[in-house]
Amino acid sequence: MMSVKDKVVVITGASSGIGAATAKLLVEQGAKVVLGARREEKLAAVAAQLPKDQVYYQVTDVTKLEDVKSLVQLAKKQFGKIDALYNNAGIMPTANLDEFHHDEWQNMLQINVMGVLNGIEAVLPLMKQQGYGHILATDSVAGHLVYPGSAVYCGTKFAVRAIMEGLRQEQKDNGIRSTIVSPGGVNTELYKSISDPQAAQDLVELWNEPNNSLNPEDVAQAVVYALGTPKHVTVSEILIRPTGQEL
Repeated sequence: MMSVKDKVVVITGASSGIGAATAKLLVEQGAKVVLGARREEKLAAVAAQLPKDQVYYQVTDVTKLEDVKSLVQLAKKQFGKIDALYNNAGIMPTANLDEFHHDEWQNMLQINVMGVLNGIEAVLPLMKQQGYGHILATDSVAGHLVYPGSAVYCGTKFAVRAIMEGLRQEQKDNGIRSTIVSPGGVNTELYKSISDPQAAQDLVELWNEPNNSLNPEDVAQAVVYALGTPKHVTVSEILIRPTGQEL
């Protein structure tokens, strides 16, 4: 029987959306969580909804390796082990390439790609020492196909997909599993990272159409499913779309 009971899971991007929903579902099923994100007030609000003996949190910027290492150390100190790290932090500013949003490109690369690499670097030594572990990342349908206005975002998600497959191949003999969860449209705060107000509004309107968006809880269920599988089973990829999504 699949179970996450008593597992210790570190989650980045945990102050809202998929990260917060995953934390709540894990705790409901008996897991312990350590939450990281940049917004302390929202982190505290998520943690306040969970039993105190099952949750810790710490302000964490995933672009800073030392922040992520400190979050991992907190989990090890409080719970004695880490069963899984869920690299969930990400942003999705959209614009055509000829608009030259250089700073947004750089920020996306730092959060979406280096954030995942920082998570791997922070937790992998401990997992190798333990002889087991599970590293997950939120990827996207955009990591499987490319569409106009999102070339750089798609590029970051293709990169995550490649990195996580490389991790699987390199660490399989150490008992370390890797999983990417690739959602389509999810009704979260991700649209707030789009600098063009009209583009952000268009996305929100699209998500509000029937069958055109997932809820964070839908994705959380997929994450918990992957986490609950036995150690000899690796769910490498989960692709999950709203029923009405075209791409």
